[in-house]
Amino acid sequence: MNDRPRFALRFISGKYQGGEFPLRMNREIIIGRSSDLDMVLVEDMVSRRHAKISSTDAEVYIQDMGSTNGTFVNGEKIAGRALLHEGDRILVGTSIIKVVAVENAAMANQSEAEARRRLEAGAQQRQATQGRPMSGVIEEIPLPDLLQLLSTSRKSGVLSVNNGVSLGKIYLRKGAIYFATINDDYAVSPQKAIYRMLTWLTGTFELEPSVELQVMEEISESTEGLLMEGVRQLDEFRNLQKQLPPLGSPLAVPTPLAGKLRELTPSELDTFQLVLDHGQLQKVLDNFPGTDLDAAMNIISLMKREFVVVP
Repeated sequence: MNDRPRFALRFISGKYQGGEFPLRMNREIIIGRSSDLDMVLVEDMVSRRHAKISSTDAEVYIQDMGSTNGTFVNGEKIAGRALLHEGDRILVGTSIIKVVAVENAAMANQSEAEARRRLEAGAQQRQATQGRPMSGVIEEIPLPDLLQLLSTSRKSGVLSVNNGVSLGKIYLRKGAIYFATINDDYAVSPQKAIYRMLTWLTGTFELEPSVELQVMEEISESTEGLLMEGVRQLDEFRNLQKQLPPLGSPLAVPTPLAGKLRELTPSELDTFQLVLDHGQLQKVLDNFPGTDLDAAMNIISLMKREFVVVP
């Protein structure tokens, strides 16, 4: 019987991060804490016999085995057995596992014993970061998907995201986002910080142990609501961005003005004042009390009517 694998499990975070395990046809794999299982994940949030992945000639299924903390597929806690597809993301404890197609002969011909040996070797190399139980790269799991997983699995902690230029921190309490900063700049609203982080397409993430941060005002919106609004704003902001100068560009108010200030809306007047006060696009966006999208629309409107120019 041909058991050549069509799919593999790619570990995006957790003990085996970076490793892959082929899913041979007509086979069952048990995941859990117990040392006699096919795939051993020794951590508090993983049950002794946590989940079972079974493959047939045509399909791959996952089944939760009555675990304490549940098994999640694409952010949804599964009940019973669930069909898996290429691209699906599984969460077991702090391990995020992606179902990928087997595209090279080396992986297809690799025995399960060799795959396990490689996974364990990789895990030993990562022991220096053992105190960081969940980490990975956002090229493998986009930030909206990661936050959805953390929300539905009710994780607590500080999600640090580094895009190579800035360091963002998202504070979670039982899956709910209650605060966020970029480069510890508390002048920028937490909602704005989250919306900006959603634009980051490359970088690394790490979920650090829970640290309760005392803030004056916590985010009240649900994580789902934040993500939906953030993605909407991201799409619209990208459409407007070609009408804006680069973020570091200076902005100025010409004299004489091309029109009367009474022609401006209250929001446009606020933006006009910020241009006078700060004279740079990024600083205007940072200090505008609303969203980057609203500020961008105001700046474009002011520039079109020559209330604001790039000197």
